[in-house]
Amino acid sequence: MMENLKSLTEIPDLRKRILFTLLMLAVYRLGSFVPTPGINPDVLAQALSSLGNTLFGLLSMFSGGSLNRLTVFALGIMPYITASIILQLLGVVSPTLEKLQKEGELGRKKITEYTRWMTVGLSLFQAFGIAIALQKETSANVPLVTHPGLGFTLSTVLTLTTGAVFVMWLGEQITARGIGNGMSLLIFAGIVVGLPHAIANLYQKVFVTRTWSFPIVFLLLAFMLVVVAFIVFVERGERRIPIQYAKRIVGRKVLGGVSTHLPLKVNSGGVMPIIFAVSILTFPQTIALFAGKQGTLGAVLTWFQTAFGWGEPLYTLTYVIMIIFFAHFYLSIIYNPDEVADNVRKQGGFIPGIRPGKRTADHLDDVLTKITWVGGLYLALIALIPEVMLAGLRVNHLPVWMGGAWFDSNLPGWLLHGLNINFYFGGTSLLIVVGVAMDTIQQVEAQLIMRHYEGFLKKGRVRGRRAAS
Repeated sequence: MMENLKSLTEIPDLRKRILFTLLMLAVYRLGSFVPTPGINPDVLAQALSSLGNTLFGLLSMFSGGSLNRLTVFALGIMPYITASIILQLLGVVSPTLEKLQKEGELGRKKITEYTRWMTVGLSLFQAFGIAIALQKETSANVPLVTHPGLGFTLSTVLTLTTGAVFVMWLGEQITARGIGNGMSLLIFAGIVVGLPHAIANLYQKVFVTRTWSFPIVFLLLAFMLVVVAFIVFVERGERRIPIQYAKRIVGRKVLGGVSTHLPLKVNSGGVMPIIFAVSILTFPQTIALFAGKQGTLGAVLTWFQTAFGWGEPLYTLTYVIMIIFFAHFYLSIIYNPDEVADNVRKQGGFIPGIRPGKRTADHLDDVLTKITWVGGLYLALIALIPEVMLAGLRVNHLPVWMGGAWFDSNLPGWLLHGLNINFYFGGTSLLIVVGVAMDTIQQVEAQLIMRHYEGFLKKGRVRGRRAAS
């Protein structure tokens, strides 16, 4: 292993890429501690202390705590991800965007440009909503904003929007000049930096306040290891479609006549369906911050926030449906069965028992649909783990005619109300950490093998989550 790590420093290009990635991540972490001007930090800490076990707690985890501290990077990478989702959804119904998606590199550059401009627009909207909401907040009759007014609003909008655009630029630079996917690594960094705090919190509960006993901690750690093993198992899982290549005579050489397989990943989209679902569910929260609680719209938004609160049955159901939907939707973007079937046919290959061309594409599409259902349910299960551990399922909040009273009487309290355990022992954060780590190691492995090094593993290779695409 030491020789393999040493080989990273012996390749100048790979060494520069790794150092550049670490430098960009350091800049991202530095910006996560620069506060937004004009805010009382003590009042802010009290106002946001109750948001740890909500959807904002998950978003704050993605941003490395920047949202809770309301730093210049408070919006994080979420506006960019939301803009990407909107453009991808529009690509299904807009002939212009659909045409751009098929134009190769030139079309992708144009879509990237549209995504950047939409990111700016979404950042302006979210920053304006946050600025308006902050000026309404008080704690013990002490205002959160020291000098409210137009100046604070403009300053906050400019600061948060600039921070979001800069984070977007950092992610793109890491992707282009570093190692791994920049956007994923920024989210990865935001989660990993919170692990020391989670360990300190665990130590506090075990040895200081003694609210948790050693058996409980042992069970939690064992559960976390089981979740990690389950994530690795599914992320590396694939359905292998047999491919047979006919023999061809080219000159004096006989080509083909071999059997191989086409790997189809169980979870081709990685963690993106979960992030997509979270991005969509945060829109009502942002609108509520902007609109306030006055008037008819305010009443509707208040009801919406209550019904779609963290752990509420309607929220959970919508969350699961969105994850499964985006698992299929994201797969349709990154994988084209018609194109794969056409490439196999051009190379003289075929699936035994399936005619080349349209029949092969239909067969691949049918297999992908079935395994993506499994992948979507797996993602939903992983995403619900932190919800159950923190807030519970709260099915006892359902109306009486839907069995709310029965659930309240027959289900255990920990399932209904949660265990109040930090996100870092949940599933979403572990899925991101494990998945991004596997993808990054796979890219480093490919760089080493390309330069005739052995790589990190001598018994097999690390398969990335998007190896099939």
